[in-house]
Order: sequence, then C-alpha cells, then structure tokens
Amino acid sequence: EFPRAPGPFDLGAQSGRWAAFQKRHGLSCEEAARLLLDAYEHRGLVKHTGGCHCGAVRFEVWASPDLHVFNCNCSICTKKQNRHFIVPASRFKLLQGADNLTTYTFNTHRAQHTFCKTCGVQSFYTPRSNPDGYGIAPHCLDDGTVQTIITEDINGKEWEKAVREHKTIRDMSKP
Repeated sequence: EFPRAPGPFDLGAQSGRWAAFQKRHGLSCEEAARLLLDAYEHRGLVKHTGGCHCGAVRFEVWASPDLHVFNCNCSICTKKQNRHFIVPASRFKLLQGADNLTTYTFNTHRAQHTFCKTCGVQSFYTPRSNPDGYGIAPHCLDDGTVQTIITEDINGKEWEKAVREHKTIRDMSKP
C-alpha cells in the first residue's frame, strides 16, 4: 500500500478543473479519483453492471462492449444454459449479495458455480478454465453497455482437449 499524503495533494494548474469536475458531477474527491483512474486503467473497456433476477446479488465488471461469449456443451453448462464471457478477477467487483451466494462444485471442484440463494440465478462463476478470473453471464448484465455479442461454441464434453486446443481461452483471465 502506498503512503497517504498528510493533506490535500497539489494539483497545480488543474485545481480549478478538478473542483469544477467534482461539483458538476456531484462527486467526492475519492469518487472523482476512482472514476478517472478506472477510465485510465481500463481503456477501451466499459463498466457493465448486472446481477441476479431478484436483485440480491449485484456486480460490476470492466469488459469490452463487444463480448466474446462461450457456449459450452458440458453437462452443467447445458443444463443451466451457461453462456459466459471471461474476465480477470481484477476487473470484477461484487457490489452486494456475498451473503446471498451459495456454491456448487463437482468433478474436479475447480469451477465454483455460484448462484443466488433466493432466485437461483447464476450471474457469474469461477470457471475451471480460468480459476483466476470470472465467467460472466451476459444475459445478467443491465441494458445499455453491450454493443455486440459473438458466440463461440466450445466442446465441454471433451473439456481437457477443447481447452488444450483453444488458442486463447486460458489467457482471458489475464489483465
């Protein structure tokens, strides 16, 4: 962690712009800094928000407005119709509902299938292919931030072979 400055930091000639920006958008200093840092650190990405059906679970995720969604035919993805795109853990934030999530695992127990205890919707999970990231259900995103969805079928019935032969899936959770 970085040492904290003892008082307000010197913005020099940008002080007036900073104050006007905060006022115009009704933001605290921390909120304005977070907004600008997010915009800089996640260039080319948009902040999507989403959640489960009942609203108990809410999250935000930074991803492209053009989503690359996997349609897997493994046993659980088929039963749940689990279409998802993958993001690094650093681009995902659970906003509410941690206490309302429960987890189901099977087979290797690497995938963590999380879902809402109230409505049963899985809006995100930890995929076996990318245990350091999240698989996000695009149909659980709020309207307005997705431009396009490209869907790629993946043969989860032969999971090891499919992941071994796929050129990019394991890198999708890397920042």
